[in-house]
Amino acid sequence: MRALFARHALLPDGWRHDVLLEWDAHGDLTRVDVQAAAPLGVARAVYVLPGMVNLHSHAFQRALGGLTERAGEGPDSFWTWRDLMYRFAARITPEQIEAIAAQLFVECLRHGYTSLCEFHYLQRGPDGEAYARPAETAERVASAGQATGMGLTLLPVLYSHAGFGEQPLRSEQRRFRTGVDDVMRIVEALQPLRGGQLEVGAAPHSLRAASIAQVRELAAGLPSGRPLHIHIAEQMPEVEQSIAFSGRRPVEYLMEQVAVDERWCLVHATHLDAAEVAAIARSGAVAGLCPTTEANLGDGLFPLQAFIELGGRFGIGSDSHVSQSPVEELRWLEYGQRLLHQRRNIAVSSQPARQQRDVGQYLWQTALRGGAQAAGRKVGALAEGQRADLLVLDGDHPNLDGVLDEDVLGRFLFCGNDNLVRDVLCGGRWVVQGGRHVVQDAVTQRYRQAMNELREVSQ
Repeated sequence: MRALFARHALLPDGWRHDVLLEWDAHGDLTRVDVQAAAPLGVARAVYVLPGMVNLHSHAFQRALGGLTERAGEGPDSFWTWRDLMYRFAARITPEQIEAIAAQLFVECLRHGYTSLCEFHYLQRGPDGEAYARPAETAERVASAGQATGMGLTLLPVLYSHAGFGEQPLRSEQRRFRTGVDDVMRIVEALQPLRGGQLEVGAAPHSLRAASIAQVRELAAGLPSGRPLHIHIAEQMPEVEQSIAFSGRRPVEYLMEQVAVDERWCLVHATHLDAAEVAAIARSGAVAGLCPTTEANLGDGLFPLQAFIELGGRFGIGSDSHVSQSPVEELRWLEYGQRLLHQRRNIAVSSQPARQQRDVGQYLWQTALRGGAQAAGRKVGALAEGQRADLLVLDGDHPNLDGVLDEDVLGRFLFCGNDNLVRDVLCGGRWVVQGGRHVVQDAVTQRYRQAMNELREVSQ
């Protein structure tokens, strides 16, 4: 049956008891009844949550995990990490991209992500020439999503320059090269794949890699309502380069030159002044925060407290995939702020419309709303008409034994390291059961083969 009875389910207005969830053959929720009777023959669960949205991913970078943790002769930074990433990018084949993406999606699904936004910039062959099919590599990511059940938002990337002032691309960036027309051809080629499980937007890589004129052209050419994502203000050198080029900080420059609104996701936005924090919050754009990658690369900490106080919207992503767990991402987000401000319980809201003093519940539900907006899909809530994306937590685990509803998210996010996700439904399809993905073994075998082929690149 396409139904589940939950003793406790997290709905948009909070925890509710005895919830009957039903979905149709297309993977949409058709019924969410509270205080319902448990029908005969329907599967039961103790704790059910909406699946989390991963709003920022570079799937191929999953292959780099743990391979960049060796110090060089001088200070290491994002820019030295990027050298190894370029070496992988220069060699990886479409088949390997698909195998790595599938492995990543299996891991993300097992830990509670049911949607993922793929910021996809590996568009060309190793020689820099276009593939016969303009969306060849993006289609490989889509194929991995279909095989594993991951809901996707594909974001073909505009990547034309190596730095501010339209500096020419370097040889190691040749596989990324796209103009606005190239991106629009890829968007058009992906059109037949759009549906309940897949949306297509676009992404200017950054103000370093796309000129303001190109950003405007892409935003105008993309069909109305489609999501637009951009890396911005991740590192201080980028801020300094922006000021030297334009006289403006990156977010300040973008906001002055482009109509940024709700369909935008500003990824990282780590280094902001107070005016930029207010401008993002006022625009309705989502701040795409990736705490584990930002920590791994030494980026810095987003000014979350000030952003929350201004009603800003945010979501989380796993970016380079040093972690595939939304629990770890949200834990890092909160703990980073505690270290910064030297006090506890930062991520809460005192706004009358959405007052929430419970950190776990605030983080989960706010990241769901921001992630759903950034994905441009009907996800992020257990409600009629939304995608049937949900997590069944392990009600038998000691961490959840006898806890009150209001303590479930606190236990889930801030207690121990066991994965409490037992089963995962994505687009109406059970993809994880008993903690294992249903095609985990076959996917892992292909991933191992791809990694063996790439192994020498990391030496």
